[in-house]
Amino acid sequence: EDVMEDVFRNLGYENVRQAERTADEGRDVIMEEVVDGTRRAIIVECKHTGTVGRPVVQKLHSAIATFDFDGPKRGMVVTTGRFTNPAQEYAQRLQQNDDPHPIELLDGEDLREIADEIGLDLYNGRIEILCNDTLRPYDPAADVDAPVAEAFRDIDNIEAADLPEPHSAVTFRPVVAVTADTNAVFETSVGVIHRINDRSRFVAHAERGQPQVVDEDVATLVTENLHATVDLDTEQFAEVFDDVEENRFGQTQTEYKEWAVERLQQHHTTTVTYTGDNNVTYNKTCEPNRSDVSVQSIEPVYLPEVRHTTDHQEYTYPYEYYTAGPSRVTAEDGIHRCVHCDTSGGDETYTYCPNCGAIACNSHTKTERLEGEPVCTGCAVTERFALKTKYFYDDQNLEAFREEYAAMPLHEKAMENKWLAG
Repeated sequence: EDVMEDVFRNLGYENVRQAERTADEGRDVIMEEVVDGTRRAIIVECKHTGTVGRPVVQKLHSAIATFDFDGPKRGMVVTTGRFTNPAQEYAQRLQQNDDPHPIELLDGEDLREIADEIGLDLYNGRIEILCNDTLRPYDPAADVDAPVAEAFRDIDNIEAADLPEPHSAVTFRPVVAVTADTNAVFETSVGVIHRINDRSRFVAHAERGQPQVVDEDVATLVTENLHATVDLDTEQFAEVFDDVEENRFGQTQTEYKEWAVERLQQHHTTTVTYTGDNNVTYNKTCEPNRSDVSVQSIEPVYLPEVRHTTDHQEYTYPYEYYTAGPSRVTAEDGIHRCVHCDTSGGDETYTYCPNCGAIACNSHTKTERLEGEPVCTGCAVTERFALKTKYFYDDQNLEAFREEYAAMPLHEKAMENKWLAG
């Protein structure tokens, strides 16, 4: 049942779920499809046996007829083995007689062909996600280092020609985009006190360990670009990036589905206050049942995480982002950050110090007295003249200014501290 739930979801069927384990009445997996604008239910019986005979197909036919669904219905029997001739003949006769509840048969050979078709690998009785689709790791219309050059463009006192080529690395991180519906009604003796009718779509990191929901802007990046994926060709990308790493999906789609259902149950659980028939106020916790949550789709894809590191004199500047072609979401910006304090972000003005290679905020950027160029407080040599601190690139510049200062007339010396002179 777990295997087939994964397979059918990958084949594009909707609302794929397993029937209740107790008294399933010949129904293992239930799902839906839309054909010519009409929604149809499909009831699936799964068998892990050497042969499947006619009685199994007949039992499913009865289960379809009694299944509560407002619309057309059909059946499917799936086995890892094979069907007997009577079973095949019974299913064929239903088709030929235009029975309202036809049944399709899938044997072990069909199952292996389907698994190959959808890019999944059967292993240890489970289906591992083997996704080969990724969002674009770079903008094909620009150089792979273009985002770094763009980030440095906001830094004062530095030219693109002054920048060394950054080291570039990309990690293809597995994520799943989940779409699910939650529909629940909560009633008491006074009637309906709470309703849930919600469609949720979220994206989660799908590496080993507990899935983690991504930030909203990263989720938007993924969902808006699912239609524009490319093949994950590590050899091709190795020609563009210095380092390429691919992480594997940590769980099966069924396990991600179970996690999504539990998450939505918790998300929609709320306490409702209502007044009973006796005018007494009550509090009731409304928690959806598992059956109230229908996972419509789980779409696996790789999300490229690109990291550039630029080594410049004494400092290293990291710049990391998730990307889908020209679209990016910044994860770490070590360029718009003062190396001397915690100031960071794009609202501050940052200035490059050519003396040591530092990028500093306004509080840690001064004007070099002798040459009139920026210098950061981290590397500057200082000395007080006319009771005011002056900043120099090095001791040589300081000594040169001492000589100038000694030769200045008194009124010029005083102007080294304009506030004092005033």
